Amino acid sequence: MFGFGKPTTLPSADQALPGRSQQPWSLGRHVVLDAPVVTDEVPEGHEVAILGLGCFWGAEEIYWQLPGVWSTSVGYAGGSTPHPTYEEVCSGHTGHTEAIRVVFDPSVVSYADLLKKFFEIHDPTQGMRQGNDVGTQYRSAIYWTTPEQEQTARELTKVYGDELARRGLGEITTEIRPASETPYYYAEDAHQQYLAKNPFGYRCHANTGVAFPETA
Repeated sequence: MFGFGKPTTLPSADQALPGRSQQPWSLGRHVVLDAPVVTDEVPEGHEVAILGLGCFWGAEEIYWQLPGVWSTSVGYAGGSTPHPTYEEVCSGHTGHTEAIRVVFDPSVVSYADLLKKFFEIHDPTQGMRQGNDVGTQYRSAIYWTTPEQEQTARELTKVYGDELARRGLGEITTEIRPASETPYYYAEDAHQQYLAKNPFGYRCHANTGVAFPETA
């Protein structure tokens, strides 16, 4: 949390920390949903959403409560360092943002609904920060996993961006990239379902206060 004095520009691939060849920790089951935390194998008919919206502790807590969500995890995405640690990501020298991975049943909750929640519960206009949390690890991001997700992400970003502009607020800075270009690395066990294990822990929910337009 927090991060005054941290880099606010992304390192190039050759500037990033070297990382490691494999994940140095193991992960068990989701302490809230009783599903696997590592969801490289997804149940038939389910989809994966990967989102960056500030400190991943509070973001994961919101998404594991949504109907239709089978599993959630926290991790690191959008950077260059393979299998980074939390401390390395916090240094700003890996290029990653804190992210959540949501495995969901689209017959119960749509990807569009997940993104509408995404836009409402963080501030997508703040660049390399969320409230008092400053640094590249807090940037807003959508890493789509299907062409349909990309189309939805771009359409809803425009809808919400137009609504923010109508209210005189800033432009959306959310990074939208294919997940295939930016591996998702699972964070350490202590960070998984952090707020279920530490219910009085830190929650950062900087947001614009603007609801997603009902007509979209």
